[in-house]
Amino acid sequence: MPCRKDYVRETKDPFEVQKCMEEHFGDDLSVDVFREQKGGSENHTQFYELWVTITKERFLELVDNLFELDFLHFHICSGNDDGDTVSINYHFSLFRVAERGKRLGLTVTVNLAKDDLVMPSLFSRIPGVEYSEREMREMLGIDFDGLPNKALVFLPDDWDQSIKPWRRDETGPGPDVVRELS
Repeated sequence: MPCRKDYVRETKDPFEVQKCMEEHFGDDLSVDVFREQKGGSENHTQFYELWVTITKERFLELVDNLFELDFLHFHICSGNDDGDTVSINYHFSLFRVAERGKRLGLTVTVNLAKDDLVMPSLFSRIPGVEYSEREMREMLGIDFDGLPNKALVFLPDDWDQSIKPWRRDETGPGPDVVRELS
C-alpha cells in the first residue's frame, strides 16, 4: 500500500513516517538510526529519534514531503569532514505538539564529495537556516545554492577564506594559524 500522508498526519506515528520515507525515496534514502527515547518515573516512551541519509539531489524533495506531514521545525545544522566526503546534518522535529510518544526528532544527513561541495539551500523554505548554513560554509567549505547572504558569521572579516577550520585535509588550519590559548 502506498504511503498515505493524511493517515500519517492523523496518527502521528513515527514508524509510519519512516515507512513513508523508505517507500517514496527507495535507494536514495537509508535509515541509519531509529530509536525510542524513554524516561520519566515510569520509563515511558517520550519521543523517537530517526537519522536518515539522503542524496543531495533529493534533499529538497524530502523536506517538502516532510512539510506535508507536519510543520517541520528546524533546530540546527552540524557537519563533519569524513575523509573523502563532508557530511552535513539537518536536525529537525516533527509532531512537537503531539502527545508523549509521538514526537519525532529527525536528522537528515547528506554526504557531499569534496570535489563537489555544493548543496541546495533550505533558505527559500525555512529562512531560519541562514546562520547554520553560513556556519557550515565558513567552517567546512560547503557552498549553498540559493543562500542570499554568504558573509562570515564567526570568523573575522580578514580571515583567509581558503582555510576551513573544521576540515581535516589541506584546507584545514595549519600550525601557522593555530595558537595556544593558555
